[in-house]
Amino acid sequence: MIEPVDRGSDHVQSLARGLSVIKAFSATSPELTLSEVARATGLTRAAARRFLLTLVDLGYVRTDGRLFALSPRVLDLGYAYLSSLSLPEMAEPHLERLVAEVHESASVAVLDGEDVVYVARVATTRIMRVTINIGTRFPAHCTSMGRVLLAWLPPDELAAYLERAALRRFTPKTVTTSEALRAELELVRSQGWAMVDQELEEGLRSIAVPIRDRSGRVAAAMNISSHASRTTPESARRDLLPPLLAAAARVEADLHAAGTAGGTTRASWRESS
Repeated sequence: MIEPVDRGSDHVQSLARGLSVIKAFSATSPELTLSEVARATGLTRAAARRFLLTLVDLGYVRTDGRLFALSPRVLDLGYAYLSSLSLPEMAEPHLERLVAEVHESASVAVLDGEDVVYVARVATTRIMRVTINIGTRFPAHCTSMGRVLLAWLPPDELAAYLERAALRRFTPKTVTTSEALRAELELVRSQGWAMVDQELEEGLRSIAVPIRDRSGRVAAAMNISSHASRTTPESARRDLLPPLLAAAARVEADLHAAGTAGGTTRASWRESS
């Protein structure tokens, strides 16, 4: 018989239980029902429900009313989201190959609320005033990866985003109205990729494409960013888009293969929390 461990008076049991709820999700169990969470953690259904709904309120868990899953915001708690996703590990070699081919920086991001969150990146020269690291956030409305991720949101989620989002102006070119942004997103859906020309920062031009999960849903986006002095919109479409599409396709192939083998990818990603 295993003796109970005395963790002392400083042990906060409610925090430990909350973390156990987060850790119940894994590569093989990316989505769980309330009963499954209770069973995995040893909590009662009532306690599991309280912890889950608190995590939903805080943005660390999403739910469709029946199934629960981690959201990208868990990045703030030590990359538990990335551990379950394994997207960065799979994307990095393809980003490195892409950067070696085009000699520009490339990244992968997911959507979290109104922001894109960088989960993988290979940089060449610094082209922005801010340094981009894993976990860096930018507003989705004025970034190429954000446009891709917004473009394939379900209609009700896109409507909710447009209702709540503050479409802040960063440069004279930034799209700042819901009508104009919706028109841009329709263009992205029709052509299959997005280009943002100096809307986040003057001199920064980027082009992005979707990365789809095994069910065909857009789970992440990959982009190439360049300084406007080196790349025109025409040259970006001609020279950067084809290798970018090829790199995204290779990431998708790896994700699908890993999922088929019972590997480390989530079979039912969604774009936002």
